[in-house]
Amino acid sequence: MAELVEKDFHLLTLCARLGIDRSFGEQTVESLCRSCEVDPDTFLLLCQVYSDPLFRPTVSQLRPCRVEDVLEYLHRSHDYYLEEALPRLSDGIEALTQPCTEAQKQVIRRFLADFRHELEHHFASEEQSVIPNHTQIHETLSDVKNLILKSLPEACDPRLRREILLAIYNLQHDIDRHTCIEDEVLVPLVRLQNAPRRVLSEPEEPEREELTVREKEILVSVAQGLLNKEIADKHNISINTVITHRKNITRKTGIKTVAGLTAYAILNDLIDINSIE
Repeated sequence: MAELVEKDFHLLTLCARLGIDRSFGEQTVESLCRSCEVDPDTFLLLCQVYSDPLFRPTVSQLRPCRVEDVLEYLHRSHDYYLEEALPRLSDGIEALTQPCTEAQKQVIRRFLADFRHELEHHFASEEQSVIPNHTQIHETLSDVKNLILKSLPEACDPRLRREILLAIYNLQHDIDRHTCIEDEVLVPLVRLQNAPRRVLSEPEEPEREELTVREKEILVSVAQGLLNKEIADKHNISINTVITHRKNITRKTGIKTVAGLTAYAILNDLIDINSIE
């Protein structure tokens, strides 16, 4: 587990919201997930979606997943946004805007109030229907960011301004990944569970190209953390050939990041987590 998180530190957020918040030690993904009562297949699929916004799980990858684990992540995210992230952001902005006029303060407060309202509406809709009803959450947060970045007077504390902007960028990234898990895992998983059995038995995504034997070998090397030159030396091929294989792997899988490819390799039984250096 520690090696997987090392490839994408954002996965620490995913772990915490699934209740995997203890020391990893030398435990494997499977053993740690099971000790925390989290389904390993669901966890690895969420890792792929969380690490790569272009990844789209297939029906066969979704079928073994446990919807309860996905909902647990989403519910804990809701609590974090409303009870921790937004109040902390509001307090910081209130301190930052002390040198501003009252009219300027009111503009910022209004945007924050709108943002909270949109979050609450979004979460309430999701709780009632499971299928999320997305609003303009990202756009409102971008407005707050741009107001702070471009429109506040120079008298505002530059250090505090920088800290708040970084917090907003991190929150935007977090909400983007949250939304991606809703769209690419929760919604199709619910539809899959409610679909007629005859539909589920039909072949899914027949147009998807399979990786060649050589591409699988390159993918394993990438997951093991090897650089292009090391991969070329290992397989006795040129660096240009390695790059071509990597482009084909990305095109066929839809995954660009090393963390996403690592999770893909594990999920598709191409590599064991213990073999990753």
